[in-house]
Order: sequence, then structure tokens, then C-alpha cells
Amino acid sequence: MNERDIVRIGAWVVARGLKGGDESVLLRQFCEMCCEAGLPVDRGIVVIDTLHPTYEGRAFRWRSDTLLEEPLIRYGSTRDGEAALSWQRSPLYHLFHAGLSELRHRLDPGLDLPFPILETMRGDGITDYYAMIQRFGRAGIIGEMDCVFSQWTTKRSGGFTEEDLEALRRLVPPLALAVKCASLADIAETLVEVYLGKDAGRRVLDGRITRGVSDRISAVLWFSDLRGYTRITDTAPPDEIIPLLNDYAEAVISAVYEAGGDVLKLIGDGTLAIFRADDPAEACRCALKAEADLRRRVRELNARRTREGRAQTGVYLGLHIGEVLYGNIGSESRLDFTVVGPAVNEVSRIASMCRSVDREVLFSAAFAAATPDPERVRLVSVGRYALRGVGRAQELFTLDPELI
Repeated sequence: MNERDIVRIGAWVVARGLKGGDESVLLRQFCEMCCEAGLPVDRGIVVIDTLHPTYEGRAFRWRSDTLLEEPLIRYGSTRDGEAALSWQRSPLYHLFHAGLSELRHRLDPGLDLPFPILETMRGDGITDYYAMIQRFGRAGIIGEMDCVFSQWTTKRSGGFTEEDLEALRRLVPPLALAVKCASLADIAETLVEVYLGKDAGRRVLDGRITRGVSDRISAVLWFSDLRGYTRITDTAPPDEIIPLLNDYAEAVISAVYEAGGDVLKLIGDGTLAIFRADDPAEACRCALKAEADLRRRVRELNARRTREGRAQTGVYLGLHIGEVLYGNIGSESRLDFTVVGPAVNEVSRIASMCRSVDREVLFSAAFAAATPDPERVRLVSVGRYALRGVGRAQELFTLDPELI
């Protein structure tokens, strides 16, 4: 690879990093350009940790042959178990903890190799292995995302030349920076969706962050909380409370998301969610689908927790439909993207009435009226009730026990 190619590919990486996009595509195009310019890379891997509630990081992979290989791997925690052992036996672990910037191993036949993965590579015909680490400064670290690892291998007889390695030393740092930029965008999207909800998160990332900016929308409102939560917290061991909340929150949130809803807020054991559709009847149908899915999930969850000898409970649910303000509320330094309005107060009061009428789910009259057939025939009145903080008594509905 000559100087002109190094400059050209380096400029392309910078432009591609500024443009953004899929890191797997970035790596593939980078490797293909390097090969065309005479750098004999047969495999390339770039690894970066992330900030995600499930995944510890991601690895992007490319190889020049036709063997199928997933270009993206999301990996979980490497702190314990088999994953920890595999990580500790890897060249990258040694590279990181030894404070090195690069690591090279020729894979000639007969040479003793210090890492099991290198033995595997040699068996695949790899002749040379080269790994690099680009470490971030303190101000550039987010969580455990503190560096970018990369691995480069060749099958060429004699391995990489010093000119090949020097080209990688010049080209990989801008590649690592481009991957970091893309990963930061992925982290931002993950965080806003996890903490604000999918729709609210997308709106924030689209720039809807000005205080007081809101939309007036019509939506089905969902408010649920746990049956007997206060009693459970008074009697259960303290270290069981968070696992219990997580188990039932998983059931509620999964049911809402699977039916097309969006969770806006978790309030202790309570969940506020919305369902939106161009047709109100469709939004009601989606909410009822989520309710049925929730009951199935709770039954399965309670069966598992019973086998484990742990506390079980149920979920009270109120459903209402109405007009709300959807947007940013708060101070200049702390905003919440949520819904507000009388309808929000009403749905929480409807959910709290479940205890009084001994029903797991209650619907407002407005929700019942908007529910289409054949679902509407399953709804039966439980009478009129005065709701605290609501000016007039409301007729409430539930599911006909004989049709559940």
C-alpha cells in the first residue's frame, strides 16, 4: 500500500465517520478498500463496549472468504462464568491489562502460541495476527466504553510486512474514531428509549427538547400497578423487592410493547403507557390485546415464582381514552417527556378502583364506547362510581367473567 492510498483511505474513513451509519458496513468497506490497495487483510474484527442494560458491547467482523459469519455480535457480561474465562484467555485481555498498544504473533508452524484462539487461527491457514487498542482519555470514557480493540489477520505466506503494519497503524485510529462516533449515537438512542420510551425517545432525538413544546393527542391510556404491593413490601425480605418489581415490570412492559404501545413512566410499582392509532377503535383493540397478553405472562410468572418459593401477586389495570398533552414538562435543567391532562388523572383513579370492586381490570365508559365489535361484547358494566379528584361519577366496565 503506497502513501497515496493511505491518505485516500484515511480521508474516506473520516468522511464516512462524519456521515454515520452501520459500523459493520463501515468495516467491510474499509477492509475491501485496504485489500484493493494491496494490504493483505483476510479478517478484521473491531470490538467496542457500550452502555446497554443487556449487552456489554459489540464486535464487528469481516472476512475475505465466502464462509458465512455474522457481521455483528452483541456480547453479554464478561465478568463471570464461561464468558469471563474466554475473555481472560484472549489476546485482547492481555493487550488491555498489560498496558500495550499493539500485539503481534506470527503463526508459523511449530511455534508455541500463548493463546488458544491463535491455535485455531493457525489451523484455518492464518499466518500472522496483529491486534491494536485505541484507548480513550478520561473525558471520552462512557461507562465501560473506554477503548476500541481491533484484530487483523492475513493468510499471506510470510505474514504482514512492516509496511503493512505501518499502514494499519495510520489507518486504524481514524477507523476507531468513526466506530466510536457511531457507537455514541447508538448509546444515545438506547438510553432515551430505555428511560423515556420508544416514541418519546425518538421525539427527543429528533430535537423535541424545548420546555413547553407539546402536542395535543388522543390516545388510549394505560395505568397499572401491583395488587397488595404495600403488604408485600412489609413482609418480604428487602432483597426480594427489586427482583419482584423487575419480574412484574417485565411482564407489563413486554405486553405493552408487543401490542404496539409505548411505556412512558414507571412510578414505583405503577406503569403509565399509551396506545395511539389513526383509528381510536384500533388503539382500543391493541390495548385489549396487551391486557390479554399481560394476564398470560402473569400466570406464567406466578407459576414460576411459586415453584421458587417467592412472593406472587397480580396486576390491577385501568384503561381510558381521551385527549392529553404530550411533550416536555419540567424546569430548564430537568425535563420529563410524558402526557398530562385530566384523562391521565382519571385513568390512575380508575386503576385504583380495581381494589374496591374486586376486579383486575376496569375500563372507562369512553374506552368502552370506542371499543369495536367483537371485543365490545366482552365488556360489562360494574356500575357508576365517584372517582377521587374527578368532578362527576363515571360508569366503569370490566371483562365479562364468563367470556374470559
